[in-house]
Amino acid sequence: MDLFEFQAKQLFREHGVPVSLGEVATTPAEAKAVAEKLGGVTVVKAQVKIGGRGKAGGVKVAKTPADVTAAATEILGMDIKGHTVHRVLVDPGADIQQEYYVSYLLDRSNRTFLAMASYEGGMEIEQLAVERPEALAKVPIDANVGVDDAKAREIAAAAKFPQELVEPVAQVLVELWETFVKTDATLVEVNPLAKVGDGSVVALDGKVTLDDNADFRQPGNADFVDVRATDPLEQKAKEKHLNYVKLDGEVGIIGNGAGLVMSTLDVVAYAGEKHGHVKPANFLDIGGGASAEVMAAGLDVILNDPSVRSVFVNVFGGITSCDAVANGIVTALSILGEEANKPLVVRLDGNNVEEGRRILTEAAHPLVTLADTMDDAADKAAELANAGK
Repeated sequence: MDLFEFQAKQLFREHGVPVSLGEVATTPAEAKAVAEKLGGVTVVKAQVKIGGRGKAGGVKVAKTPADVTAAATEILGMDIKGHTVHRVLVDPGADIQQEYYVSYLLDRSNRTFLAMASYEGGMEIEQLAVERPEALAKVPIDANVGVDDAKAREIAAAAKFPQELVEPVAQVLVELWETFVKTDATLVEVNPLAKVGDGSVVALDGKVTLDDNADFRQPGNADFVDVRATDPLEQKAKEKHLNYVKLDGEVGIIGNGAGLVMSTLDVVAYAGEKHGHVKPANFLDIGGGASAEVMAAGLDVILNDPSVRSVFVNVFGGITSCDAVANGIVTALSILGEEANKPLVVRLDGNNVEEGRRILTEAAHPLVTLADTMDDAADKAAELANAGK
């Protein structure tokens, strides 16, 4: 789960990271009231879970409360890369002398944690990483050891911080590591970490991604959920305990097992090249032991996606037999009634496949087409999606 900037900086502050943090507002009047309370120059920032806010016009410096009102009026309701701004953060202005970059993340490819830091931070850090990768230090972190003062100093030195900044930056790195570990995060990032006029080093922005798999030991994570900023289909799927991710396509995908679903996405994308360039509309893994009820829940989510034009159900019967899956499809279509108005292409194989196919054949639902192979099913689903455009 990605957090908004204000949520990330609240977590930073709780774990000792020095931050510059004002208050959140949902109306121009509220934003003006915050500015009057803070006094002086303020910064009005769109709160969206996407980068590039500044370049999109979602971050504005305001010298007076009237300027804050105007900025909030312009930013609230703005669309930034598909994300609607529902609130702004009004932060106190900062006398920035220099900007830096620091982060910790889960390095999946190397099965470890990674610290990244640069003396040359700021908005163009991605460009810096490409054009001058030597300026971005990457230091592996042993999960059993973590980041103490010595390790933090090693990171700061690798990032080429001058000696007078090593101590304050190292202190931030230790506190940021504590945030990373104690919140079960997969990413904590500060960009920029800034040296301000009084010589102190402060986090002026923050990005945090929390591991949803750790929600059982982080009950406070539920408080971070913003239903307005969550795709309604993804929220519905989460409530049904489905492993679902919405994509930008027209062919709904249901499979059992992450590997099979990923393969299904590939074959659908390939088949879509000759059928109007249609693409997969989602990732939905109902799991190796999924029941008929789970299949019904998955179809309920996908068939209510307005972008979906066809659905490809690709199941290899193992723990869940094909007849249970077939019954789940029939049950779901019965429950959904008129809401089920998009064609389904079903490919079953494995445990009890003949019985599963018999159930679907005898049900003779007008929306259901059986296919023998994954390639044939993908081609048919792509063809139907293209026809339904």
